[in-house]
Parts: sequence; C-alpha cells; structure tokens
Amino acid sequence: MIGRIAGKLLEKNPPQILIDVGGVGYEVDVPMSTFYNLPATGESVALVTHLVVREDAHLLFGFLTHEERALFRQLLKISGIGARMALAVLSGLSVGELAQAVALQETARLVRIPGIGKKTAERLLLELKGKLPVGGLGVAKVGAGGTALPDAHDTLSDILNALLALGYNDREALGATKTLPAGIGVSDGIRQALKSLAKA
Repeated sequence: MIGRIAGKLLEKNPPQILIDVGGVGYEVDVPMSTFYNLPATGESVALVTHLVVREDAHLLFGFLTHEERALFRQLLKISGIGARMALAVLSGLSVGELAQAVALQETARLVRIPGIGKKTAERLLLELKGKLPVGGLGVAKVGAGGTALPDAHDTLSDILNALLALGYNDREALGATKTLPAGIGVSDGIRQALKSLAKA
C-alpha cells in the first residue's frame, strides 16, 4: 500500500495531478477539496494516499489531510460506493459539510452531487452516522499548501473538463462555466461552478 507521496507537482488537470518522485511521474486523482489548496506547478507537494488495485488498473488517490483520506476510506466501505463516487462526494462537500449533513440527515445536500440519487443519499447518511472521522476544523495539511495559481492555457477548458470528470453532463458543465467572470483562475472557477450547480 502506498500511504504517502511527496515530490514536485508537474501538472494539474483536475481532478488528476502528476507528481514527479525521483524521476518517476505518478498520476494521482484528488478531490476538489485538495485540488483547491495545491501549490503552483513546479513546487513541492506531499499527499497522503490510498491505492485502489483492480484487475485492469492501479489507481492512486491523494489527499492533503488525513481527515479527507479517512472519510474517503469510510465511504468505500459503503455498499455501492466506488472510488469515483467517493471522490465526487469529497469534491461536492468538505469533510465538515458532510459531517453536518450526516448529523442533520440532510438528503438534499447529497443528491446535488452527480451520480447520487435519493436512495444512495439516504444509505450514505445512515451508514455514516456516528462514523465520521471528524476532529477539529483546523487539521494540519500534510504538505506545503498555498493557493493554486491559474494555469496559462485555456482555463475554461480545464474547468469544463473537471466538471465532466466529476460526473456532470455537457449541458450542466457548459451552463456553469458561462456564469463565470472573465479571467478567473481554474481553482476559483471550479469552486464557483460547483456552487452554482449545487443551487440548481
């Protein structure tokens, strides 16, 4: 099991990033909660990780906090929740927001996440009750944080691809990107687009 990865951040193509570790590039999928707080490309980054081994692939998922990874692993224990859906949940809600939704049994907050219907949301709330690894809100990050800087290439394309990768359809993703102000960075753009989609 690969439990931690540290190296130079080479690429950011949400929700996937590429980290150079001693000359080897590792593709790591991260939730948006982690992506928003990544340093700029070329800088050092450290993530705690979870490796998913399948017959056709080895998938590495990375998180800036132990809390995020613990929640990801808790989600994987729930019947019918795979790694992609767990990543979507963490991208749609922060650990604190999900803890609040579970405490208040708010199905509506979960059904806004792509791929989660009412029955799945209800099962998630039931299964997670009393099991969330929620500590203090000021959880220390594993590696150097900092605000992600906007990339020089087509920002809107990156935002659109991120939304599609998170499970939104073309119409939803395009609609959300049309409301974004000109010159917005990738991270802020994804954050605002997800907020507008959650209200829809």
